[in-house]
Amino acid sequence: MAERRKPTRRANGEGTIFQRKDGRWVGEAYVLTTEGTTKRITRYGKTRTEVHNKLVEAQQKSSRGVPVANKAWKVGEYLDYWLEEVVRPSKRWNTYKKYEQTSRLYLKPGLGNQRLDRLRVAKVQTFLNQQVKDGQSLAMVHIMRMVLGAALTRATREELISINVARLTTLPPAPSHKSKPWTADEARAFLYAARHEPLYPAFVLLMVYGLRRGEVLGLGWDDLDLDELVMQVSWQLQRIDGKLTRTRVKTDAGDRPLPVLPIIYEAFIELADRQMYAKRRAGANWVESGLVFTTRNGGPIEPRNLSRAFERICANARLRRIRLHDLRHVTATLLKRLGVPARDAAAILGHAKISTTMEIYTDSDMDDHRTGLGKVAGELFGTPES
Repeated sequence: MAERRKPTRRANGEGTIFQRKDGRWVGEAYVLTTEGTTKRITRYGKTRTEVHNKLVEAQQKSSRGVPVANKAWKVGEYLDYWLEEVVRPSKRWNTYKKYEQTSRLYLKPGLGNQRLDRLRVAKVQTFLNQQVKDGQSLAMVHIMRMVLGAALTRATREELISINVARLTTLPPAPSHKSKPWTADEARAFLYAARHEPLYPAFVLLMVYGLRRGEVLGLGWDDLDLDELVMQVSWQLQRIDGKLTRTRVKTDAGDRPLPVLPIIYEAFIELADRQMYAKRRAGANWVESGLVFTTRNGGPIEPRNLSRAFERICANARLRRIRLHDLRHVTATLLKRLGVPARDAAAILGHAKISTTMEIYTDSDMDDHRTGLGKVAGELFGTPES
């Protein structure tokens, strides 16, 4: 390290400023850190005035309560911290895995060695543009920006950076992949085709109640009150660290009581009888999971197997292909068309935000257009048009 020269006379409170043998000016001062302590910072410049201005700026920020980072975070280091300490405890496991994979496969290789406090819009924009040029799908690049933006939002809250540069980048709009939900006739055709399937009650819960796949497979017998005809949706089945695990639903809205309708009441009774028979047959091999839907030996059902059963039934019945998760959209659409208020639909579906329900409720299709235009024609010509 270059030897210090004797500090020059300084203005009150500006810190220490001196010139090194190589002619470069150096300034030091104490400022507030994000941990609430003080830390000595160093600023460099070609002239004493340049260093003085940098120190004054840092001290003014400190006096306004804007602290400096307690360490020089690299982007990759901060992503690791954010994933383990912020995302993992607060988000669904599938969300955590999606964020972790995006970080590990894309963000850390491309931006991980950058200083967090020196990350600039141009650097992130160049990174995103290069991903598109390298053949990544636009939807995947949007996910990269979303994950990075979420991490940087947290960094601003922790006062490690002052601006979220990811939010200032631009990308073409992400492609829309809206799927058209089944009509009531298509939904009826599926339920008819699935009526003799062992998992038929699960499909009723998916179709009629709009439950999520994990909520159906996480439903336990202790969640059912068949005397009061109420079921409590409080659990979900997820694969965590390679093991199927029953965990609490993540939101208060998701933890909801729902009425047991006659059609599902009969199915539950039949399931209980069938499970009792399977338990006697399995003997010592039976796994007491307490779940309503189980494998032959009582263990939890792999969620992907429920999706495979759905796809198989659709193929055999030659039904228009949709995803298993799209059945929630079918339920929401039917609730809308039957005049169920959006707030009630949100409670049934377990939406944390009414805006999620309203996105479906404000969707329109050709039948809606035909009805609306028919009303206009009826008003103008005196007879309804269809």
